[in-house]
Amino acid sequence: MNIQKVFQSVSPAIIAVIVVSSFLVYLLSKRNHKHRLPPSPPSLPIIGHLHHLGPLIHQSFHSLSTRYGPLIHLRLGSVPCVVASTPDLARDFLKTNELAFSSRKHSLAIDHVTYGVAFAFAPYGPYWKFIKKLSTVQLLGNQNLGHFLPIRTREIHELLQTLTVKSKLKETVNLTEELLKLTNNVICQMMMSIRCSGTNSEADEAKNLVREVTKIFGEFNVSDFIWFCKNLDLQGFKKRYEDTHRRYDALLEKIIYEREKKRRREGKSEDGKGTDFLDMLLDVLENGKADITITRDHIKALILDFFTAATDTTAIAIEWTLVELINNPKVLEKAKEEIDKVIGNERLVQESDAPNLPYIQAIIKEALRLHPPIPMLIRKSIENVTVQGYEIPAGTMLFVNIWSIGRNPEYWEGPLEFKPERFFEGDVLKSSLDIKGQSFQLLPFGTGRRGCPGINLAMRELPVVIAGLIQCFDWNVNDKHVLITDERAGLTAPRSEDFVFVPTVRENCPKNFI
Repeated sequence: MNIQKVFQSVSPAIIAVIVVSSFLVYLLSKRNHKHRLPPSPPSLPIIGHLHHLGPLIHQSFHSLSTRYGPLIHLRLGSVPCVVASTPDLARDFLKTNELAFSSRKHSLAIDHVTYGVAFAFAPYGPYWKFIKKLSTVQLLGNQNLGHFLPIRTREIHELLQTLTVKSKLKETVNLTEELLKLTNNVICQMMMSIRCSGTNSEADEAKNLVREVTKIFGEFNVSDFIWFCKNLDLQGFKKRYEDTHRRYDALLEKIIYEREKKRRREGKSEDGKGTDFLDMLLDVLENGKADITITRDHIKALILDFFTAATDTTAIAIEWTLVELINNPKVLEKAKEEIDKVIGNERLVQESDAPNLPYIQAIIKEALRLHPPIPMLIRKSIENVTVQGYEIPAGTMLFVNIWSIGRNPEYWEGPLEFKPERFFEGDVLKSSLDIKGQSFQLLPFGTGRRGCPGINLAMRELPVVIAGLIQCFDWNVNDKHVLITDERAGLTAPRSEDFVFVPTVRENCPKNFI
């Protein structure tokens, strides 16, 4: 983040207001010293510690933590924050004081785009509990995930077929876009029974909106952090998020309207089987007997929650895994050997093979350690708490930097090495290092009540997609453009450039598939 760039287009009148207000804000920030706060870098009036931050905020926090300690206090404009960068601190904040930090970060963009009722950002209470149960038990429960297995299988085969055709034609393919299309098609069909195609613009528009939403949600908006700028659109954010909201609302209105017409025409499924999440939500909306009230805006916000949670993050995880495999050919060769031994060349890998592919599972864990798709867990305290002797006031933003935790040499030997073997004890995967939220040095899906409800879906998709790409294609890519490991700013942490390559079919790829 470059503060000079943020303010370079601000009018002289606004600059004058900032200058005049600086002394007052400085005095207000110094007024209360009763809290014993964690260590803190030097700050400035008005902007606090914002001048310490670059575009990739999790990396800036990591740099500050290496200088000032694993728990630091920051003032981002007028917003008090703490940053935690060790597993012990993550446990203290997210487990020991879980309810105290049960609230989520809000911003002007988040509140507007999500109608102010998003499940992901809702306070811990009856509404949140109801939707959590509905999503984990029905949409993302094992029974429903099993029901949608043919959809996932078909979409994965579609991806592999696309790459095979490109290979025969010796044409380049943008794998970043293909992976987004794959994950978007899976969640769109589970949510609303639509998919990307040459004649269907709805799923395509949903895919495009996902990247826009995760980008704008993760960008710095000065109006969110400096109190007297709240009603000033200094960077043009308001125009952007209002346009995103307008496009999303129009898309969902069209989809919901068409579904309601179909339900009136054909009626509901008697046994409830085969319905998607939109049908489930419309059932709740129409029967009026649920414990909480669901409105049309709730439905739109919930669908957006799942779009952003299940499309971008899964595609990012797959892409980072492949990049690390290309950068580490010995690991890639070992993965090929496991797949060839367990699956062979007579059939394609399938979801049921995952338990028999421990090295693939270790590769995924290692990729999630180095490249968590969402690099920080962000919470907000709803009451005063004491953590490791420091007093954290209510209303403080908490950033648990899981990106930094994954690179901490005190907890990981050779943390910058891509080494899946670290997850093994002999030939068996370590049970002490899971990704379900119990191992606080590895939290790609979060932990506790606010852990990601889509973990089961992600861990069904990731092994079979990655194993299928390894089984069917060679990844001996020497193009520097493909191997880049820089990140792009936003709520998620994708690679800074798209993965573009010419696929090569492996000799061991099943012949009946080719």
